[in-house]
Parts: sequence; C-alpha cells; structure tokens
Amino acid sequence: MHMQVVDVSPQLAAEWLTRNTNNRPLSKSTVQHLAAQIQRGEWQLTHQGIAFDEDGVLIDGQHRLAAVVKAGVTVQMTVAHGVPRTAFTVMDTGRKRTGRDALALAGETNATHLAAALRGLHLYRNAPNSSWSGGSSITSNDQLLDLLAKHPGIRDALHHGIALNRGCRITVTAATIGWYVTTEARPDVDQSAWEEGVVTGARLEPGDPRLTLRNTMLNLALGNAHRRRDDSREHLLYYLKAWNAWIEGRSIKLLRRSPNETMPRISSRSTLTSADNTA
Repeated sequence: MHMQVVDVSPQLAAEWLTRNTNNRPLSKSTVQHLAAQIQRGEWQLTHQGIAFDEDGVLIDGQHRLAAVVKAGVTVQMTVAHGVPRTAFTVMDTGRKRTGRDALALAGETNATHLAAALRGLHLYRNAPNSSWSGGSSITSNDQLLDLLAKHPGIRDALHHGIALNRGCRITVTAATIGWYVTTEARPDVDQSAWEEGVVTGARLEPGDPRLTLRNTMLNLALGNAHRRRDDSREHLLYYLKAWNAWIEGRSIKLLRRSPNETMPRISSRSTLTSADNTA
C-alpha cells in the first residue's frame, strides 16, 4: 500500500468515480454538505481521503469525489492505493467530530448547548421558515466557529437561555436565539423584566405575554413528556410572538402556530413605560 497527495480536479474525480463498483449507496445530502464546504473554502487536506483496493476499485471516498464534481473546484486529497479490500468493513466506523467537540476543543464551556444555539441562529438567519431538521439543516464545524466569532454575544445569551429553560421548559436553543436576536435588534430595551416574568410568572395578570409564553411552554412540556419532542423552531416562534406583544404593550392570552406560519419579525415599536417594564 502506498499513499500520495493529489490535486483532485472535478474531471479526475468523475473518472475515479467510474471505479466505484462496490460501495454503499450515495447520500445526496452528504454530497451537498461537502460540496458547500468546498465552495466556502473550508476544505482542508488531512490523512482522510480516497482509497483504492488492490484491483484499483474505489473503496473509500465516493462522497468526497462526488462533492468535488458538484462543487466544480479542485482540492488536495490524500490518496491511498493498494488498500486491502478486507479493510472496507472497518472504514468510517469511528465517531465523527461534532460541533460540540469543535467548540469544546476551542475552549468553550456549555459546548453542547452553544453548538445547538449557533446552528439554530444560522438557520434563523438563513432559513427561518424551512424545516430545521434533515440534511439541508447541517451546519459544518467551521461554520459554527465562524458564527461564534461574528456573534460573540451568543455566549451571554446562552446564560439567559439556560435560565429561561429552567423556568418554563422552553428549549435552551430557542430561548438563547430569542434572547440574542431581540437584544441585538433592540439594545434600548432592558430585558430583565421579560426574563423574570417568563421564569417566575410572579404578579402577572392573565393576558400578560410573559405569563402566556410561560404557560404555553409548560403545557407543551407536559403534553410532550412521553414523545420526547424538542421543536426549537416552534418554541422560537412562540417566544418572538410573545416578545413582540410584550414590547408593544399588547395583551395576548393564547399562543398558537398556524399552518405555514412564518417566523415573526422583531418589532421596532414600543409602548412600554417604566411601570410596564417590571415583573
């Protein structure tokens, strides 16, 4: 067996794919994810690459090659020739490095929640009304690190998201994104009363958006106890609807999601007085 570093062009990748005669089914979502990484300039040369067996049959790297073809960009890859075909059964059986792993290695605390919040923020910015699951929602580790560099305030928002989750069972992801995007859009608003109201519900009258959001989240948590449902997109929609009502001084007694309802825009209006802005 011998290895070399090769500049793999889309044409060479297509030729090598003709040797892909005995491999697992190709995942279109994985190819799309890798192609997007290549087009964003995130591709890096590593020890992982392409492998051919003793007869020149491709046994590892079909998704990487298909991604090069789709991206239309030449990249460097490590190419191994003469790999025993019996090694196929142990390829790609290790655990992939997740966004949580990448953030933890970068020294971040609460890496699991932070990764989920950054991924959700990316989807909120780029695909707020699409499904937040499936292959199209995948966010690369490099994207997460880049998002964190651009939005360092998400770290502080995460602390508030955790507090809101403990108070009313809204997902940490939804609460973190909700806190971050509203404070970013409305730095003029003191949100301490919002947080206290949602977390405790103390001294709030029926119809107060903070109490309505709190009760909605607690009821959803109770109803979903046996289904393990964790719909951060739905929770964020409720969060923003309630927040808009609160900032505008409107009463709201019911939060519901209509079919195909779009994610609310953050309100630029405010009728809060110093008396209203207390829990």
